[in-house]
Amino acid sequence: MSTSGSPPSRSRLGTGHILFLIVAAAAPLSAMVGTVPLAFAFGDGAGVPAAFLFAGVTLLCFSVGYAVSARRTGGSGGFYASVADGLGRPPAVAAGYVALLSYNCATIGLAGALGYFTHLVFAAHGLSVSWEWCAAVGLVLSAVLGYREIALSARVLALLMLGEIGVLAALDVAILARHGLHALPTASFSPHVAAGHGAGVSLMFAFVSFIGFESAALYGKEAKDPQRSVPRATYAAVVLIAGFYALTSWLAVGAVGSDRVREVAGKQMGDLFFALGDDFLGKAGSTGLQVLLCTSLFAATLALHSAANRYAQVLAEDGLLPGALAAEHPRHHSPHRASLAQSALTTLVVAGFAVAGLDPYADLTTSMLGLGTLGIVALQALAALSVLGLRLRGGGGHWWREVVAPLLGFAGLAASVWLVVGNFDMLTGSPSKVIAALPWLLPLVALGGLVYAARLRSAHPLRYRLLGTRHTATAVPEQSPASSPALSGDRHA
Repeated sequence: MSTSGSPPSRSRLGTGHILFLIVAAAAPLSAMVGTVPLAFAFGDGAGVPAAFLFAGVTLLCFSVGYAVSARRTGGSGGFYASVADGLGRPPAVAAGYVALLSYNCATIGLAGALGYFTHLVFAAHGLSVSWEWCAAVGLVLSAVLGYREIALSARVLALLMLGEIGVLAALDVAILARHGLHALPTASFSPHVAAGHGAGVSLMFAFVSFIGFESAALYGKEAKDPQRSVPRATYAAVVLIAGFYALTSWLAVGAVGSDRVREVAGKQMGDLFFALGDDFLGKAGSTGLQVLLCTSLFAATLALHSAANRYAQVLAEDGLLPGALAAEHPRHHSPHRASLAQSALTTLVVAGFAVAGLDPYADLTTSMLGLGTLGIVALQALAALSVLGLRLRGGGGHWWREVVAPLLGFAGLAASVWLVVGNFDMLTGSPSKVIAALPWLLPLVALGGLVYAARLRSAHPLRYRLLGTRHTATAVPEQSPASSPALSGDRHA
């Protein structure tokens, strides 16, 4: 059922459009080039494909519960709406601010990576273009597309996704054609390898490679049928990403050799997949991987930019940010002011790093993307708990969708949070004590949200009672306002 009252011009996104938006945020090619070699080298080597499958199953369980929340909230509002519906207003305010911080940090980090890798690709082909100019072009394009209607961004991302998935699929086929079934070594899924030394690190890298898949629940207002398309896009994204990551990393193990992959990845690191492309696809294939890595990073930057400005819009609608950020463009029906604010923030931070002479990757990307990743994984775990909160308050519901699946998802995500915190220096690649302390920003921001919610409750009770209610009220029309959980007093405040 679509959200009532939405003008036809806004309801343009189908399941496929939303799928491209959220798969782009996960950046499959960027994950293969940047994350998988780290998992090979510092994790359990040949067991990495099993880690991706485990992460995929865990996140599929999370998605089952998250779909319950998405149907109740109309498929919009993301973590903020989900937590408000299941755990109450104070945790929702905390989650909203943490989500805003996390998605903005991830966007800023990806903008730095886009500038850095595009500069390297140009340099590899004899062209001298500074990383600052590369990042600037990407930010301008993101700002223009973010200002326009979301369907335009979805179409652009669809083309970019087809390119990056296509080149990886070509690499997979080439490896299979040369090695046959030997390209799929059974050792990757043997218990002593998959659960061997470094398995926890592999799981950490596997979970962080899915970042952004949950953002389908931000596009409900712009979807044709949010209560169907948002859950479907979320399920499809998990299955597609998990299957693709597991298969491609498995074939990479087969191409290198299960007994050599840890050593080779440790030496080649980010060049591992470029070397495979050169070997199996020729020089043209390797060049294609380089170019499509840049477009993959741009696609991820645009997708997370879109997610960040929709969080800003939702929080502004509820009075948790300046009201101007809630405005919609009269023609594009986009959160254009929130988009401009997000673009300005990203530009200021990237420019600050550039003026300070800091490295765009070692200083900017690793710190910002690491913090954003940790925050998003923590919010996923909190969203899983919110579904259990619905069950406890309502006393009914399906045993699998509202109890077992969310519990399994929460257990896996909580373990992932613990792994990321414990290995934050490895995730960021920096020994800096300042960067090591960045995770403390998340509980501080959450605490600030809880304090602000308490202040609203005492000083502005009407504003407080309206927090998070617009989503549930529009998504559950069969309930009267008196019976709606979001409007029936403060029993889960």
